[in-house]
Amino acid sequence: MPPVLLSDRRRCTIGCGCSSPRMARRVTVRVPSVELDRANTTEGSGAGHVMILIAPFWPGDCGLRRSRNCSTTSRGRYQRRRDLLSQALGKFSIPPSEISSLGLARERLNLSAAGLPPKVIETIQNARAASTRSLYDLKWRVFEEWCADKNIVPFLCSVSNVLSFLQDLLDKGRAFSTVKVYLSAISACHVGIDSGTIGRHPLVCRFMRGARRLHPVSKPLVPPWDLSVVLNALSKAPFEPIDSIVLKLLALKTALLLALTTAKRVSELQALSVHPSCMMFAPDGQRALFRTNPAFVPKVLDHADTVRAVDLPAFHPPPFSSPEEERLHCLCPVRTLYMYVQRTRTLRKSNQLFVSWADSFKGKPISRQRLSHWMVEAIVLCYNSMNMEPPVGLRAHSTRGMSTSWALFKGISIQEICAAASWSSPHTFIRFYRLDVTEPSLAHSVLGVSSQRV
Repeated sequence: MPPVLLSDRRRCTIGCGCSSPRMARRVTVRVPSVELDRANTTEGSGAGHVMILIAPFWPGDCGLRRSRNCSTTSRGRYQRRRDLLSQALGKFSIPPSEISSLGLARERLNLSAAGLPPKVIETIQNARAASTRSLYDLKWRVFEEWCADKNIVPFLCSVSNVLSFLQDLLDKGRAFSTVKVYLSAISACHVGIDSGTIGRHPLVCRFMRGARRLHPVSKPLVPPWDLSVVLNALSKAPFEPIDSIVLKLLALKTALLLALTTAKRVSELQALSVHPSCMMFAPDGQRALFRTNPAFVPKVLDHADTVRAVDLPAFHPPPFSSPEEERLHCLCPVRTLYMYVQRTRTLRKSNQLFVSWADSFKGKPISRQRLSHWMVEAIVLCYNSMNMEPPVGLRAHSTRGMSTSWALFKGISIQEICAAASWSSPHTFIRFYRLDVTEPSLAHSVLGVSSQRV
């Protein structure tokens, strides 16, 4: 009990006769008000979890100290955190997986301590996409490490501690958007301040406004790569003739063309299905109708109705009136998609559209990260085939800004663009994705007057 209830060892200095150790000012352990089922609780087992962990022990509140033999390497820091938590939790029955990874498991413990049933907690946590939960988990672990070095309870720390951590991120050169993700992760796992989340505290809000002024969000002014170079390369070798190219090149070409012609996120492209209820081709090859797997949950849940079926028409279908039309037909996404579905029909092991071609994973569905690598690799191969050096820092997400900016320049209404890209407001496109693809420039138009005769 002394490590729990007694905060320090200071003795009375005024001779009033009080006990030498003072009582802790902040409660660090809370027991449930309901009676525990002691008959089904086994000491040392995972059964009968005692929900005491709205504020488990931590080295700053209970006098525990870190081991002096901890290594300074990442493995040493990780083991030190495990040792700290193991000492702090004692014999309270917490699953080992939650001890070693207190990401959104920390949020589950907070919600459990509030008396919510497990199924309710699961539903609440599924309000975020799986990728968001995974990202928050990583950010929360970084915050845990920072708190462990300073002997601070991460989920009970003060506003000052959170602001100091965020300032450290800014001092290390982290972007404002990255700092926002860290704050969201902390708000999800912190117990809150004054009956509200720590992310909505007035001082935190003012800090983030100041950080935004000092570190403004900037978007690229010009396209990161040349669309004309990529499209020209896709219509030639090694991506043609499409009947004889290897499956890898066919997959890369299909992924890149669908990304450019649909303006969808990588997660939406990865969720495309070849099931007859999700993908259909017109008998004459003039169009393709497809949509994502019905079980797919989009990134923006409030606008799930905008993730609708895509009706993709053929591009310069036969008969051809000129060799140029025949070349342009090589860029037809319907033709490429149909060929890819036919080539992978016998080897695929799921209904997901994009599957692996590697020998050890052949036919298995690929992840979003792998699909992103495919799109970047396709752009690099296009530049290499044209004997050009590919730009550095290529990202698959750049296809959304590239395709929508060119669509706006070619006369497509901004409402149609937002509907295709699943954006609820044109402000998202204008603020983050719109690129300057206009040609010729104002300067060239003015200087071109010199070539005109008066």
